Amino acid sequence: MCDLLDSQPPPSEKKLSRMKKLRRTLSESFGRIALKKDDNGFDEICVTKMSTRNCQGMDSVIKPLDTIPEDKKVRVQRTQSTFDPFEKPNNQVKRVHSENNACINFKTSSTGKESPKIRRHSSPSSPTSPKFGKADSYEKLEKLGEGSYATVYKGKSKVNGKLVALKMIRLQEEEGTPFTAIREASLLKGLKHSNIVLLHDIIHTKETLTLVFEFVHTDLCQYMDKHPGGLHPDNVKLFLFQLLRGLSYIHQRYILHRDLKPQNLLISDTGELKLADFGLARAKSVPSHTYSNEVVTLWYRPPDVLLGSTEYSTCLDMWGVGCIFVEMIQGVAAFPGMKDIQDQLERIFLVLGTPNEDSWPGVHSLPHFKPDRFTQYSAKNLRQAWNKLSYVNHVEDLASKLLQCFPKNRLSAQAALSHEYFSDLPPRLWELTDMSSIFSVPNVRLQAEAGESMKVFGKNNIYGKGLSNIKH
Repeated sequence: MCDLLDSQPPPSEKKLSRMKKLRRTLSESFGRIALKKDDNGFDEICVTKMSTRNCQGMDSVIKPLDTIPEDKKVRVQRTQSTFDPFEKPNNQVKRVHSENNACINFKTSSTGKESPKIRRHSSPSSPTSPKFGKADSYEKLEKLGEGSYATVYKGKSKVNGKLVALKMIRLQEEEGTPFTAIREASLLKGLKHSNIVLLHDIIHTKETLTLVFEFVHTDLCQYMDKHPGGLHPDNVKLFLFQLLRGLSYIHQRYILHRDLKPQNLLISDTGELKLADFGLARAKSVPSHTYSNEVVTLWYRPPDVLLGSTEYSTCLDMWGVGCIFVEMIQGVAAFPGMKDIQDQLERIFLVLGTPNEDSWPGVHSLPHFKPDRFTQYSAKNLRQAWNKLSYVNHVEDLASKLLQCFPKNRLSAQAALSHEYFSDLPPRLWELTDMSSIFSVPNVRLQAEAGESMKVFGKNNIYGKGLSNIKH
């Protein structure tokens, strides 16, 4: 190939002249090009002057092509149809996405002409109006809670007046941005589902990183505290269905939540359940890597993780589903360990039986499994431990298939949605699109809990306040 190139005749003077003229034209068209850092610290090529007909005098930012893999340098045009609650109304926007996630917006004017414009956030047309991605675009109303690295406020958007939750993460100059915040933001940006809390905006300043979420009134922990003794059986079924629906969505995308507990399940005023606090979530790669075994709050941590296993998959989350299911029905935590990991395991084995190589192949190879350390228990029917599981058809069977000590025996989220326990729900629930609420189906609604009429459940929620001090 090199020989062929070397044998080519030199370009004529006429061609050279034309090339010089073209180069001069391009240089004048694009003006001055400078390299600067964007908000995330990445290099950007800034085109500060453009003389093309449709972009006269418009500043724009273009990511360098060198940051895009060769096999991704293809632009795909598609219209984004998902409703964005933070989009300014009455703007008809068609978005063109390139494979490096740049977003070019074409606003249609009244004359029918289209003016291309590159932007990062939706914002009103007036330069003095509040804009997305700016700290002054939101008004703090009241503090909802405070954790080890974040404070959560109820807020209000000055752009459209909607209520939001502002998760303000304190940045330490010597420590940098907490990796849990980076992980949560990066994962939630790509998750769009009615049963997953929606991340509206990200605001980065020198002192704080603020994640702006949709505002949800309460969480499942507070809801159960207000209705002690177990929830209405029909409400348990709808809450569980929504939890499994959200988990099935993230598990199909190879994402593990890793911190399922009632505090991280938000409940809206209409009864919609939303997965929240993805600070411990991980995108599970293929082939499998090992992960930290210091995940999941103790009461909802599966026995394999308690015994030191670091090789787990979506079955990790499904143990938590079983614990939450039992708690909603019985009104008390399934395995409320009071001391340490040893005590937690004893409570699990008391109900499910102390494992051995027959019931759990490979258990003897787990780092913290020492047979002489545990009392030898035989497995019981779950109704012997939690009597209310026998009150509703198929509850005990589903709970037993979720609460399996051997991880591979646990039911997946998708399989659990097809369990007979849900057979009396409307078939349309299984046909909904990702962003459609189950309450959009006729006759699907929460029932009044004992002693109360239906009303707004509460004003507080947690949004995952960063209270966890778990290692990673």
